[in-house]
Amino acid sequence: MSKHEDADLILKLYELRREAVMRDARNWFFTFNPTGVQDFVDLMMSDKNAYYRMVVSYWEMAATLVNHGAIDEQMFNEANGEHMFIFSKIEPFIPELKKAFGMTEYLPNLEKLIANTPNSAERLNDIRERMKQIAKMREEYAAKAKAAEA
Repeated sequence: MSKHEDADLILKLYELRREAVMRDARNWFFTFNPTGVQDFVDLMMSDKNAYYRMVVSYWEMAATLVNHGAIDEQMFNEANGEHMFIFSKIEPFIPELKKAFGMTEYLPNLEKLIANTPNSAERLNDIRERMKQIAKMREEYAAKAKAAEA
């Protein structure tokens, strides 16, 4: 496939991410910070289940295209980082999720794409640390806002 065709597919994937409901789902996912499998069980019973499924199935689909050669892997990874962010939140729980829900695999294409990405373990850890910092900043901001209201 030509670089132009790869670029065109990446831009089409980007357009899908701009769809209103998908944007809402992605915004929600930013606030989803699971600490255990029970968070996923609770999520499956909530009204946010559709958002979760929309986001993870989108990135699983995109990873499938890359893994099967429809999109150049290097170009995809250079143009996108959100799949790493999404996976960083889910990856620690994949073995438990598979066991809890009786699955033999979960997000296999996303997992494969991440595993093939240079320095992926380091990048995932960096993302997790950055998310902890952002959570702390949000807590501090909320505390300041609450104090200002008093």
